[in-house]
Amino acid sequence: MQCMPTILDLEASGFGRGSYPIEIGFVQGQGLPFCSLIQPAPDWDHWDPQAQALHGISRELLQRHGRPREWVAQELNSRLSGQTVYSDSWAYDYSWLARLYDSVGMQPGFKLDDLRRLLSEDEALRFGDVKQQVRAEVQLRRHRASADAKLLQLTLMRVKQPA
Repeated sequence: MQCMPTILDLEASGFGRGSYPIEIGFVQGQGLPFCSLIQPAPDWDHWDPQAQALHGISRELLQRHGRPREWVAQELNSRLSGQTVYSDSWAYDYSWLARLYDSVGMQPGFKLDDLRRLLSEDEALRFGDVKQQVRAEVQLRRHRASADAKLLQLTLMRVKQPA
């Protein structure tokens, strides 16, 4: 597999004010995945049932299987140190990542940037259609962070291939 940029995705408790990250996943350049559920901070109480229906992660699942926020932040810094990491929902993912790091008094050891920066105008126009094709081919069944990051990375590889 050719080396591609690291792609990151976050799932959250909902959208808008009060929402917070509940799962983070990324796929590194050579295709190595990472994914972790995140235990909510005690004061993180926003919960959107529609978001839960979309990603299939319940608050109870987070309490049972989520990793402590400190561990997640340290693990991200360890694995992504010095890299620029890309997200297709930069505005949301940036705010949720900031909320995670702020809650544990740490700073990210990597830069989060918009996936759109990697695309030409033509590639950006084709990206959505290509993503649907790739989704159908790989038959991803779950809307989860690492699966979504892998889908984005595969789509980026496909859209960057010469015609």
